[in-house]
Amino acid sequence: MSHSVLSAEPRRTLVLGGARSGKSAYAEELAATAPGPVRYLATSIPDPADLDFAERIAVHRDRRPADWTVLESADPAAVLGAPAPEGSTLIDDIGTWLTARIDARAAWESPRGTVAPDADALVAAVAAYPQHLIIVSPEVGMGIIPATRSGRLFRDEIGTLNQRLAQACDEAFLVVAGLPLRLK
Repeated sequence: MSHSVLSAEPRRTLVLGGARSGKSAYAEELAATAPGPVRYLATSIPDPADLDFAERIAVHRDRRPADWTVLESADPAAVLGAPAPEGSTLIDDIGTWLTARIDARAAWESPRGTVAPDADALVAAVAAYPQHLIIVSPEVGMGIIPATRSGRLFRDEIGTLNQRLAQACDEAFLVVAGLPLRLK
């Protein structure tokens, strides 16, 4: 009979939460207290015309320590597949990455699963990553059913992807009202 043994120091951590739940701040706290340097993968692709989103990005930038290495508009599967530096890598967030992948494949009106190759590559990269990794992702399936097809598509795709990432991670947290709840 084989036994699964978790190391004393989790290598991969998934931090889930709703909008404005405090998930990013909690993930940043985990990264800041881990030993070694921090590499921050910002997955959003800013739209210069979207001033509200630009303001959200600015808040995140201002909150990060100056000594963190930041990769903007990063593709986490590609970055995680390259040789890993010492320290921690923080990905914030999978929701903006998924949106960009759906956009890139023009898949908003396509069947569910169209972005499966991208999700497969990400999950494989997370599972194989040898250093400390913290992943932030939105948990969107706890509210009303979205009125639009694109909203339902995103909710379904991120829900499935979050389940797969949780399986690949050593620990997972749900952040609600700024309070982290250990799930795994």
